[in-house]
Amino acid sequence: MKGRRRGIPDFTLSFLDVISGGFGGIILLLVLTKIGEPMVLEQARQDLDGLVAELEEELHEIRGETRILNRDLTSREEQISQERAKIARLKGDLSKIQGEFAASRQSSEISDIISGRLVAARQTLTEEMKRLQRQQRKVPNNLVGGIPVDSEYIIFIIDTSGSMKMTWSLVLEKIEQTLNIYPKVKGIQVMSDMGQYLFSQYAGKWIPDTPGRRKAILKRLRTWQLFSNSSPVEGITRAIRVFARPDKKISLYVLGDEFTGNSIDAVLETVRRINRKSDRGERHARIHGIGFPTVFTLAGVREYTGVRFATLMRLLCHENGGTFVALNSIRK
Repeated sequence: MKGRRRGIPDFTLSFLDVISGGFGGIILLLVLTKIGEPMVLEQARQDLDGLVAELEEELHEIRGETRILNRDLTSREEQISQERAKIARLKGDLSKIQGEFAASRQSSEISDIISGRLVAARQTLTEEMKRLQRQQRKVPNNLVGGIPVDSEYIIFIIDTSGSMKMTWSLVLEKIEQTLNIYPKVKGIQVMSDMGQYLFSQYAGKWIPDTPGRRKAILKRLRTWQLFSNSSPVEGITRAIRVFARPDKKISLYVLGDEFTGNSIDAVLETVRRINRKSDRGERHARIHGIGFPTVFTLAGVREYTGVRFATLMRLLCHENGGTFVALNSIRK
C-alpha cells in the first residue's frame, strides 16, 4: 500500500514568490539605473557646457570692461601729464613775474635795464688814470655804454654757454671796445663764468698789458669752447678772492645772458662778504655788467632766466660801484 504524499504548504510557495519578486525588483532597479545613467550624464554634460558658456560670456564682458577701464586710465594719465606740464609752465611764469616784480621793487631804474638804456656811475680817478685819460683819444660814448674808466686792472668774466655762442661775434666786439677805452692798464685777466682761465699759464696771475697780448686775447677768444652752467657766480667769486686787493683799483666786466642759480640774495650776500670795503667805504673791486638779450630772441625759451640775470647784475653793480648795461639787440 502506497503511502499518501504529503502536501506542500502554501506559505512556502508564497515565500518563494516574494523572494523571486524581490530579486526581480532589484534586478529591475539595476537595469533601470544602468539605462538612466547615460541620460543623467548627458544632462550633466549639457548643464556643464551651459555653465562654461555663461562663464566665457562673463569673461568676455569682463575683458571688454577692462579694455574700457584701461582706455579711461590712459586718458586720465594723459590728462594728469598735461596738467603737470601746465603746472610747470605756470611755475615758470610765476618765477618770471616774481623776478620782474623783485627787480622793480629793488630799483625804479629797472626799466632802463629792460629797454637797454645805460646807467652812468660816478667814479673817482687816480692821478695816474687822469693823466692817461688826458693822453688818450676821445672814445664815442656808445661803445660800452659810457662806463667811466678809473681802474688799473680789468678782469673779463664771460658766459661761454650755447646761447651766448649764438652772438659770440658781438661778445668779442664788446670786449674789444672795452679794451679800447683803457689805453693802458697794469694787468688784464680773462675767465669763464665758471672761473676757468683763458690762458692756463696765467692762472692766478695778471696778463701783462701789451698790444701783442691784447691781440692774443681776442684771437684765443674766437675759438674758446668751455662748459657753462649759465651763471656768473663762480667766476665772480673766484676773481674777487684771487685778485681783489685794497691797494689795487680793479674792475670786473661780467658778460652774460642768464642766471640759473637758486637765489639772488645768496649771491649778493656772498659777494658782500668777500668784496670788502676799504677805509674810504669803497669795495675792493668794482663790478660792471653787460647783458645780452639772447633768451628774449629764442622761440620757446623761458625768459625768466634772462630777467633774473638782469636783476642779479643790476643789484651787484649797484652795490659794488659799477654799471650794468643791458643791450636791446643781439645784432651789431
